[in-house]
Amino acid sequence: MTTANLNLSRRAVLGGAAALPLVAAAGTPALAAGHGGGAAMPVARSFKLGEMTVTTLLDGSILRDGAKGIFGGNATDEQFAEVSAQNFISAEQAQFYFTPTLVDTGSALVLFDTGLGRGGVVTALAAAGVTPDQIDVVVITHMHPDHIGGLMTDGAPTFPNARYVTGAQEYNFWSKMEAGNRVGDLVASNVTPLAEKTEFIEDGASVAPGVTAMAAFGHTPGHMVYHLESGDRRLVLTADLANHYVWSFAHPEWIVSFDSDKEAATASRRKVLGMLAADRVPMIGYHMPFPAAGFVETRGEGFRFVPVSYQLMG
Repeated sequence: MTTANLNLSRRAVLGGAAALPLVAAAGTPALAAGHGGGAAMPVARSFKLGEMTVTTLLDGSILRDGAKGIFGGNATDEQFAEVSAQNFISAEQAQFYFTPTLVDTGSALVLFDTGLGRGGVVTALAAAGVTPDQIDVVVITHMHPDHIGGLMTDGAPTFPNARYVTGAQEYNFWSKMEAGNRVGDLVASNVTPLAEKTEFIEDGASVAPGVTAMAAFGHTPGHMVYHLESGDRRLVLTADLANHYVWSFAHPEWIVSFDSDKEAATASRRKVLGMLAADRVPMIGYHMPFPAAGFVETRGEGFRFVPVSYQLMG
């Protein structure tokens, strides 16, 4: 796959990083709040993809105010309210989900992203019958804190027997940050200590049999999505390509505050979502409503996310 030449300025990237969800100020993400009574949400859901087993892991969930400022930076208040009302959601608030994915390829257990670092991903792995020491490969799609927070626990690797994979362009950017940058500091403490065990990859690299990296720059300088294929089945882990299941699909051009290069992020959304819709390939998105899996259809000049029901059960 060829990748467009994307100009990502340091100022734009740092601006996007500053707009990340302020989960640290909100305490441990509540799994039960807003989801009915006192019953907690399930934290693991498995799907079959040919000979692979794909399990989504709910690391946490949190409600945030100011939805339009986050997901509709260049939409009018009227446009944002109309799309929200059409989809039965509030235009004022958004529920955030944080969903790493575990892929059992048959020969390796591959974990994509590690969550916020509050133990949620380890709890979800336990619900799936997996312990951290069983993970063979940890893939980091990009280096925002909600993806690398769980790499370390009390200063030691959470996944002690794993090798690590991440984009070279992503690491090269964040690892050069001066001290005091929120993301750069976390990369220094959580990623750099693992550098000797890390493979730094480019677009099109194979992570494991049937798992291929695809550049989707814009959200961050080296943001990657991952294509899974087993037998005649395909699925794409879209990471943070689209951060909300309604607004970012219906209007891929609407500015998302977390995206470092807004134009490049829009181009990546349109390219990947267009491919998923045209080829009818399912996806798992890191911030989609749990269990985070679904399909994409073209709707007008944008797209619609269609959550899975039983399509990936066998």
